[in-house]
Parts: sequence; structure tokens; C-alpha cells
Amino acid sequence: MKLPLLPCALLLLLATAPGPGPWPAAVHPSKVSETEKSQLVNETHWQYYGTTGIGGNLSLTWNVSALPTDSVTIELWGYEETGKPYSEEWTAKWSYLYSLATNVPNSGSFTFVPQPAPQHYQRWEVGALRIVSSKHYDGERDVQALWSNEHALAWHLGNDFRADPVAWARTQCLNWEELEDQLPTFLEELPDCPCTLAQAQADSGRFHTDYGCDIEHGSVCTYHPGAVHCVRSVQASPQYASGQQCCYTKEGTQLLTADSTSGSTPDRGHDWGAPPFRAPPRVPGLSHWLYDVISFYHCCLWAPECSRYMARRPSSDCLRYQPPRLASAFGDPHFVTFDGANFTFNGRGEYVLLEAALTNLRVQVRAQPRTTLEGAQDRGTGLTAVAVQEGNSDVVEVRLAGATVVLQVLLNQEVLSFAEQKWLDLKGMFLSVASEDSVSIMLSSGAGLEVSVQDPFLSVAILLPEKFLNHTQGLLGTLNDNPADDFTLRNGQVLPPTAKSRELFRFGADWAVENASSLFTYDSRLLVNNFLYRPKHDPTFQPLFPEEITPSPSQVIEAAELCGDNHFCSFDVAATGSLSVGNATRLAYQLHQHRVQSLQPVVSCGWLAPPDNGVKEGIRYLKDSKVYFHCNNGHSLVGTEISTCLASGKWSSPTPTCQPGRSHTVLLSIVFGVLAVVAVVALIYVLLHRRKGNMAMWTSQP
Repeated sequence: MKLPLLPCALLLLLATAPGPGPWPAAVHPSKVSETEKSQLVNETHWQYYGTTGIGGNLSLTWNVSALPTDSVTIELWGYEETGKPYSEEWTAKWSYLYSLATNVPNSGSFTFVPQPAPQHYQRWEVGALRIVSSKHYDGERDVQALWSNEHALAWHLGNDFRADPVAWARTQCLNWEELEDQLPTFLEELPDCPCTLAQAQADSGRFHTDYGCDIEHGSVCTYHPGAVHCVRSVQASPQYASGQQCCYTKEGTQLLTADSTSGSTPDRGHDWGAPPFRAPPRVPGLSHWLYDVISFYHCCLWAPECSRYMARRPSSDCLRYQPPRLASAFGDPHFVTFDGANFTFNGRGEYVLLEAALTNLRVQVRAQPRTTLEGAQDRGTGLTAVAVQEGNSDVVEVRLAGATVVLQVLLNQEVLSFAEQKWLDLKGMFLSVASEDSVSIMLSSGAGLEVSVQDPFLSVAILLPEKFLNHTQGLLGTLNDNPADDFTLRNGQVLPPTAKSRELFRFGADWAVENASSLFTYDSRLLVNNFLYRPKHDPTFQPLFPEEITPSPSQVIEAAELCGDNHFCSFDVAATGSLSVGNATRLAYQLHQHRVQSLQPVVSCGWLAPPDNGVKEGIRYLKDSKVYFHCNNGHSLVGTEISTCLASGKWSSPTPTCQPGRSHTVLLSIVFGVLAVVAVVALIYVLLHRRKGNMAMWTSQP
């Protein structure tokens, strides 16, 4: 049965409600269009209501045009997950609790003074408000509605909370701690965090921006003060559907909970959810709220028990982190393999960019000549489409729409619209469209693709985790840290690294896609005639080889000024006669080099503890970093005061101890005190001696 289109927020909330299913997708509340949900005015006020000094009115606003009705009802719904955790009885459920107001004018705003809810409603601590037309009965499902963000329901809790919120929250924190200790540990199956902010931003196949702490949007890091950027692991862990979080300072240093409550905390429930999405703890956003967020409110925000929370949500260091391997294709087109070999192959057709039998990963590209404004075609080509599938995942194709430089994304041969959603949870992959000229594809294996427009062609970057070592073939070579065998044909013949351009053209042509294995969509006469019914590699197309290029003297000067020593840029200027094409290639190659640099492995020595009865200075644990130790008053340091992270991944010395006794400060004070007393005594002695001498002289005068 084909389901009717519903507002995204409604789709999310009903996805966990009982009733006929399955639903076609799950949507995280933060990704719902602002026009399709109501807004809690001063959301922090709502979530702290009833704590010390927080009271008064609460207000809610919404877009009147999004809900065409004269009067509305404002309802409170509560979310819970019941049953034995990690069993088949564990279920997720939204429940209608009660209405705050009925038959109020659809004015776009509502203000009220919260009253404590009846006792039997207070077990719900996480929920959302729903605004519906008053023509519906209270709690009616499957109706058009505007939902608020899910939030902590402090404002509806009882008088016991309002009388002593700290004591109430401490009790809840202790109860959570007891329950948490009974649940299986999920930390061991989480990936280690990247060691640096640069690695975290570049490893886009496995980690993605945490919208609660985003350097691109002002670094408003409410729960992680001191951080400028956080990322989350894209994929939930395989058994417990948990998630990793990694936060970094402006210097690029990872923040750990062992050093600060600002540190990154892993999640029992992955914030973005996991298939099948309707089952705990896999419900996007909401499972995370129940198992990780509301407990943070209890322990850290409403009561001073944060050490209990941090002990059960410790940050991951980066001791086991291995950066992914990067390969790129861009420009005329030029290819830089995973092992660093580079070449130019400007064939016309459809080609295997990458195949990996390990996960049945296939990435294919289409290359076409550029048509100039005068209607002529270059003798070079560029990438105009990329298609990817891994195992039995969905097939995603990213292409230039017609003769434009506008990106078009197809899902299983259907064009997608991103008018409402910029993030899609698909079968076997996630899809993110951060801007109109860039698409990120994150596969379940941890592989990632970045496809962007570099006018007039596409640029493609592929990131592969270490597990793909010795499992790749295609135009991007054999990932094995040996660039000498990257030009391997289908039959196993290996062309030498010194192969000439015509030999490399034969290598590229050998990796033409076969019709039976093509991932592309042929939905126009042009595509059918030029690629479906013709050879996948066009043998009639004669490209321009480097040795055939004879640029004019003026072109040589212009290319030198623009390109410098970038031979990819120089080739494209000569091949197309266009400085803009050359500049696009120059920028694409610079981006590749920047990513390569960001993904360089770094040595970590791991977290170093402070001494008991002492403190340490330094929160960076990478090669050449130093940590300084000091003892509290009344204790003396036994061991080395400074420890340095060595290239071997070991600390130069372990954490020293602080033993009871006089500290160095006290000892120095005593020493200097004694010296001062001695100096005073000596001075008095000298003065007295001089006085006696003077008296003797006076008595001898006439």
C-alpha cells in the first residue's frame, strides 16, 4: 500500500506509534523543517522549569498557515520505552497524556502557567507538544498536526520536584546509575574517536557533524563548553545500536570526560537511530533522550552528581583510531589512487572507479567531453555522473542535470527532492546534502563518498577504512601501500608506474562498465543513445594526450601564473583553452592535498591520570605533548614532574605519586625562614659588635 505524504515531524512520531505499518522512513526531529513544527519559546526555560529561580509563564508559537483551522487544541504527549531492555518485549510508545488547552484561537501563539501534572502522568519525563485542529477528539491519531521538539518535561513534574529539585534529581540520578550498572556494556563495540579535529572533519565516511556543536554554525556547544566542534559516528554499533561522540577544542585537541565535564560522551542510544528505527533503543532522537539525555539532566544539570554520569559515559581516546585512505578523481579527469599514484585518463564512456569484493562495493563514473559556448567539443572529458551501491543497499546516482552544473541525485532511478530534507536514512547508507553543489554518501561499511561540482565537471573523493586493504580494484588502484601495482588491468597484468599516457589510456578503457552491471539510470534519449546502446568505452573518441599539446606562448604564461607547479591544472588549461577549467582543477587538487594532510596518522600515548592528592596540567596526549604534575599542600611529589608523549606511543614516565608529608613549598618556606632568621641574627651581631667598638673609642678620647 502506498502511504500518503505526511509532514516530517508527524512521520517521525507516528513511526513509533502502534498501528499498521511499516512506515517508509524515520526522521530525526532536528531535521524537520521549522515551518512544520511548533517552537518552544526559550526552550531552556521549559526544560529547567521548577528548578531554583525558574518559573512564570511558558510560551509556544507556530506557523498558522501550516495548520489551516480556526481553533486548535494543544496536547502533551509522552514518550517511553517499556519491557525488558534488549529483549523482544522492549517496545517504544507515544502516549497522549492530557490537553493544555482546547478550542483556543489559531493565533500562532499560546502562553500558560504550568501546573503540576497528576501523579499518574509524572512517570513521563520526555515528551512533546502537539497542536491539532479542535475538530479532532483528544489524542486522535493519524491527523495533521504540528509537533514541538522533544524535550525534558520539567514543567509538568510534581510538587516534590518543585519543592526540592536537587534532591529529586539526585534520586533519579542514583536510580539511573543502578539501572545502568545492570545493563550490558556497549562501550567496547564503539569506534575510537579521531585524534584531532582535522581528522574528525576529514573522516566523513564514519563521522558526521553533531548539530549540537558545529563549528560551521558558531560553535554553540551548550553541553560541551570549551569545545568548538563535535562529531558523531555515522553508523550505530552492530549489537546495541549505540553511538560515539567526539568533541574538540579550538586547538584541535580532543576533550575527554576524564579531564572535564565538557568532554564527549558516548550514547547508549545513537542519536540518529538505527534500522529498524521503531524498536528500542533505535528510535531516532528519542531513545537517545531516554538513555543519555534525561539522565544528564538528572545528574549534571539539576543535581551536582555529574561524576556519576561521566563514569558511565567515558570519552573514547584515539589509541586504536586509524584514519581512512583517500583517493580522488577530478578535472579532465585526473585520478589520484589510494596509494598515491596519479594519472590522467580522458576516455569517453562509463568506467569502474572502484570495486571491493569485501563488501561488494561498486562505484562507477561517467565521463563526457565538455561542450564550449561555440558548440564545439573538447578532446578532453570530465566526470558528469557517479553511481554507488554496496551489497544490497539502495543505488544512489549523483549527476549533472543536463548541460547545467546543477547536481541531481537519484535514488533507485528516481530523482530526489531535497526541499524538506537534507539528510536521508537509506537502505545501507546515509545521504547528506549540505549545499546545492555537494553530496556526501556514508555507507554501512564506513566507506564514504564526497561528490561536488568543480565547474564544469564533478569531483569525487572516496574514503575507505583500513579493512579494505588488499580488497580494491578499478581506476583508483589496489589499496595495499604499493603504488607500483595500481595500474592493474582486469586480467591481472600490471602496467609499470612509468607507463606512457597511451598505455594508461588502455588501462582506463579496460575498466569500462559492462551493461549487465551498470548502476546508471538511462532516462533520456541522449543517455540511451550515447551510453546504453553504445560501447561503454567509446573507441572512436580520440582524446588529447599530453605529448600532443602545443600551447601558445601567451597560454604558457597564463597557465604558469595560475597553476604554478600543478601539472593537472596546466594540462587542463592547455587541453581546454580555459583558465576557469584549469582553476577548478587546481582547487580540486588542493582540496585533495588538504584532506591527505588532515588524515595523516598521529601517535597517541593515551590518557594520563593525575596523581592522587595532586593535579596535572595538560589535556593533549599526542606525540611531543607534555603533561605537568603537582601535589596538593601537605603532600610531596615522588617521581618525575613532567611526562612527554614519545614517538613510540609511550609516556616518558608514569604518573608520579603524592605522598603525605611536607610539600616542596613548605620545605622551601622552612629553608628560607631559617635563612632569614640566621641573617637577622648575623645582622644584630654585627651591629652590636660595631657599637662596642665605637664605645671603646669614645672612652679613649681626652
